[in-house]
Amino acid sequence: MFFLLWVALLFSVSGSSADTGGSEKRQTHCYHGFCIILYEAEITAEAGLCVVIPCSFNTSSGFTTEHMVWYKCERKRRCGDSDVIFHTNKNNKKVRPQFEGRVSLLQPDVSQNNCSIIINDLTVSDSGSYQLRVNGFRYKESGGSWNEVPEGFTFSLRPTVSVKDLIQKPTVLIPPLTEGQQTTLTCTAPGLCSGSDPTITWRWKGTEVNNSHITGNITAQNHSSTLTFNPSAELHGTNVTCKVSFTGDTTTEETVTLNVTYSKEIKVTGHTSVMEGETLNLTCSVESFPPSLITWTKLSEKNLQNGTEINMQNETLSDLQNDTETYLQADRGMSTFSIYNMTVEDSGEYICTAKHLNNTLMKRVDVTVKYMKKPVITGNTTVEVGRALNLTCSVESFPPSHITWTKLGSTTDLHNEPNTDLQDDAGSATLVIHSVTAEHSGQYICTAKHLETTVTVFADVTVMSFPKISNFECKIQTEVLTCVCISDGLPVPTIKWPLLRNYTDYTVINTVSNHTVNCTVTLTVKDHSNTAAECVSSNANGEVKKNLTIQKVETKPEPEEWFEDLFKTVSWLQLILAFLVGVFLSAVICCLAMKCRRRKQNKSSGKRDETLEMVTSQEDPLIDASHAETEKGEAVAAENAAPDLNVGPKDVEYASIDFSVLKRKSPRKTHETTETEYAEIMKKAKEEKEDNGGEEGEALEGKEEEEVIGEDGETKHSVPEEEEGEEVAVYSNVKDIMAEN
Repeated sequence: MFFLLWVALLFSVSGSSADTGGSEKRQTHCYHGFCIILYEAEITAEAGLCVVIPCSFNTSSGFTTEHMVWYKCERKRRCGDSDVIFHTNKNNKKVRPQFEGRVSLLQPDVSQNNCSIIINDLTVSDSGSYQLRVNGFRYKESGGSWNEVPEGFTFSLRPTVSVKDLIQKPTVLIPPLTEGQQTTLTCTAPGLCSGSDPTITWRWKGTEVNNSHITGNITAQNHSSTLTFNPSAELHGTNVTCKVSFTGDTTTEETVTLNVTYSKEIKVTGHTSVMEGETLNLTCSVESFPPSLITWTKLSEKNLQNGTEINMQNETLSDLQNDTETYLQADRGMSTFSIYNMTVEDSGEYICTAKHLNNTLMKRVDVTVKYMKKPVITGNTTVEVGRALNLTCSVESFPPSHITWTKLGSTTDLHNEPNTDLQDDAGSATLVIHSVTAEHSGQYICTAKHLETTVTVFADVTVMSFPKISNFECKIQTEVLTCVCISDGLPVPTIKWPLLRNYTDYTVINTVSNHTVNCTVTLTVKDHSNTAAECVSSNANGEVKKNLTIQKVETKPEPEEWFEDLFKTVSWLQLILAFLVGVFLSAVICCLAMKCRRRKQNKSSGKRDETLEMVTSQEDPLIDASHAETEKGEAVAAENAAPDLNVGPKDVEYASIDFSVLKRKSPRKTHETTETEYAEIMKKAKEEKEDNGGEEGEALEGKEEEEVIGEDGETKHSVPEEEEGEEVAVYSNVKDIMAEN
């Protein structure tokens, strides 16, 4: 078995030498029965390795080989004992020190006539010629006995060895590497030599394996070394170096690159949330070896509704590529998917599938389209007083918008308003105002903020109520009918008077304040017994009617009531003017009264049947043309005049005096009449009062506040401004002066 091993080694080395150009021509040289067979040509070897000089020999008959001796010497000179490099006799001390232990026989049994030697740990100095000598003995008869006679033979045929620098590299065996599966690398030194074992080291990424982050077990056997470790994805593409160091500082190394089969997780890059109208770009990549095949798919709505897993054949990107809005760029280990002009319908779940060898990996991503539609306000914007206002502002958007309610012109937060509730929800906000009032009418603003966009919409809220008549009255005074109707409602109601259809001359005054209307109508009615007063208040919600009761007001109001009405109907400027006129007239009356008293004292009693006649100026008639029935110059009796002492009271005559004429009269205009007959009546009345003890003159004195005698003797009547334009009846009971005349 050992022999077969050395033969295999011999032939392998010979094959190696043949590969390097060594001659394979076998040479045989014989002399006196001694023959040697070897390679005569130069044998090429590399430093640090070993060289085998293969040979065999034959000896003459009777010669017994005992030892073999190898020499190294120059070809042209004879080798001597100083050139011995190998001797089968271990006790021989003539072996050159530099070859000691480096040379050995491939076949230790010399009787086998195999002279092949192996020289280990070659150096360049080992180059040269080598020669073989065979030492033995023969049996010769001498003196009748056979004796061993030493004998030796040196073969003249010399093999030549040429040692060059080492160029061979170690052999690194790398099995298939798979991540997570333990594997072993084997490094074999060049040259199958039986000499000293070389030193084999491993380097990983430029550092010694023992000092690196890779945990490996190294074992060495003869001229080989193994490294056992667990491959990982991080080791893919890294370099591993096997270094072999021989005796004499001769080194060689081999570097190999590791290819680890692995596959990492799928990565999807790109923005999965885009604005509507923008472009979606998604890239799916898988770090793996060998590269994975990547495809894109989209989960269809049909599968979503059925709740089933997506079928890879159902909807693939190759189908979507027919759409001009879709673009797919695929590569081994990476695929980019793009959709232009994104719409809401493009939202959904997209799937990246990576197929690596027999494994399939999937990665799902949810693509959302950010969008915002116009806010919509729902709810009834018209609400009755006391009811609840309920408005909801909603916005269809992604992500949901933030919605707030405000009121135009109001600085108060609606959250702080009484009877107000604000309910916020994703994408909507509800405004509830309980028991609304008229003040809640106005414009309400819904503000929706979506990302960096703000949109507002408005709702005009109208609070309405049915019209309601809160106050009403009708009064008639001196044939002047005044009706007042007060009504409130939302919208502000309008007031109509059906009684006005029978009249053409009337006055209507409307005053509006805070949804309340005050309507006053004034007209002249001679006979109010057939007059029906009705107030009709109406707005968009309906109408209400009210029949008014007509109240008759006395002609002569009390002083307190007169002044109260005066202050209600005239402005402060008119009041001041009336006050000044009153002061002036009072002064005039006082002066006239004093003058009359002096005249009374100086004038004697005259006839009481003197005809009294009241004459009015032609330019300033006081008697209303519509009521006067006498011709110009007809006597006008003063109200409450004293009765005739002799005859007794006559029938009362009525005079309708229009005092509005006084207002149009110029105060500067003078009259030719120096003293009116009405003044004479006053004097006669006073005299009768004195004669009768003042009983019959009281009625006349009651009129002094309304009658004024001017400096020119003309009688003037003071009339309040509120009664201007009305017909005031003045009742007088006088004597039948005209008859006496």
